[in-house]
Order: sequence, then structure tokens, then C-alpha cells
Amino acid sequence: MGSATISFGLVAIPVKLYGTGESSSGIRFNMLHAECGTRVQSRYYCPTHDRYVERDEIAKGYEFARDQYVLFGPEELKALQPEPTNAIEITEFVPLDEVDPIFFEKSTYLGPDKGGAKPYRLLSKAMRDSNRAALARYAARGKDYLVLLRPYDEGLLMQTLRYADEIRAFSEVPVAPAEVQPSELDLALRLIEQISAEQFQPEQYQDTQRQRTMELIERKIEGESVVAPPAEAPKAQIIDLMAALKASLGEPETDKKPARRSPRKPAAKPAKKARKA
Repeated sequence: MGSATISFGLVAIPVKLYGTGESSSGIRFNMLHAECGTRVQSRYYCPTHDRYVERDEIAKGYEFARDQYVLFGPEELKALQPEPTNAIEITEFVPLDEVDPIFFEKSTYLGPDKGGAKPYRLLSKAMRDSNRAALARYAARGKDYLVLLRPYDEGLLMQTLRYADEIRAFSEVPVAPAEVQPSELDLALRLIEQISAEQFQPEQYQDTQRQRTMELIERKIEGESVVAPPAEAPKAQIIDLMAALKASLGEPETDKKPARRSPRKPAAKPAKKARKA
């Protein structure tokens, strides 16, 4: 993907950047002309002049107020983007568990470049032994990135972080107050324990919806018609939280009080027969 130089103190480590993988993008359908099957083209339309405009007529602008723009030419746009230094400048080392995953945005493998194998391995081992990660600034592609370097496998991983002002406060999420009963918490903990695993095994998870869609597309390519499967019947909703937890654990409901029975009236005693004189 490119090259960079890690620096901390007077130590400089040349590295190369490698992608960590490919995200399985969603299946895309192109816009076609239904009459001939040709892919249609998008064009830019100017409502003021009531006509389509060509690319060489288009300028970039910044909206500083509603429907008010300041235009920038090609040279001015270059001036707004500083020259990339590709320098990864470490500013401080922090405990790894102090960085909340909500800040993580993108991961990139770092490998040593020529002459950088020894300091590369030294930095990786030192961070591993100290259980610390490095916060650094990375200037590339016209942007100043905040990144986290951490030991990974036998080397280093760089994770692009969001800045603090890019994270929305959770206080914006409306959460109604509710009281959790000890019995409910006990059942929830038991349910968590029942479906817990000691290791994260990502290979056991697959994008089943994508696989199903691709299978239908292949059938369509072969000339078969694609018919939507019948909708599944909605599952019965259990409103009672305790009942839902117990049903999840496979336990019968035992906390229901038996219905009260009306007391039986004592049977009437048979009338005594009159004695004969």
C-alpha cells in the first residue's frame, strides 16, 4: 500500500504498509436500460442553465452558508493539501487496554523495509513486554491521522483512530430508567454463561445472506427464475422478562402462583329418621 517511517526519540524505522484484508462489499446491482440492457451513465445537470455540463466545466466549492459557496481552482486545492511526509511520529506510549475500541477505524499491517528489521522487532517486543501501545501522528494523503501502533503476531499493526471530536457522546442516546431485579440478573448471568466461549473464532461465522444472494444470482445466470421464499411466521413475543429468560435457558415457569380455588361447602348431613314409638 505504501511506505513510511516510524520515529520515536532519535530512532527511525522504515516500514511498508500492507492491507489487512478485503471487506466483503455488498452485492451491487448496476442501473441498466431495460429495453436494451445497456448500462446507463450519470451526468451533471445545472438547473440554472437548464442543461447538462461537462467535467471540464465543473469546479469545486465549499458551502460556508446555505446555498453560498466559495470556489477553488486546481492550484488552490493543491495549496489546501499539504505534501505527505509519510512520517509516523510516536508521541506517547499508553496501556493498550486504555484505548476504547470505539476509536478504532481501520487496520493496516506494518512490515519492516530495508534496513529496518532490527529496530522494527525491537519496538514490537518492547511494546509487547511493557503491554503498551504507541499513539502517533501519521501525515499522508493530505490528512493528519491519529494512529495507534501495537504489537500483533510477530510484528506491528497500525490502527487509524477517530479524533475525540468525531465520537458522539452516548448521552445523546435516549435510555429510559429501569430497575433490574436480582432474580433477573441471576438468570441473565446464567444465560451468558450457557452460550459463552473462551476464544474468539471468527472462521465459524459466515455472511449467509451474501452466500444465499450469490446462489440465487448464479441460478438466474443459468436461466432459472428467482422467486422470493415464503416469509417466516413471526415468532411469538414473550413480554414477561423473567419468562423470556427462563425460556432461553430451557427452564419451565415455576414462579406462577396456582389459581385459587373457592372453598367447598361441607356436604349436608342426612336427616335423622324419627324413632318409632
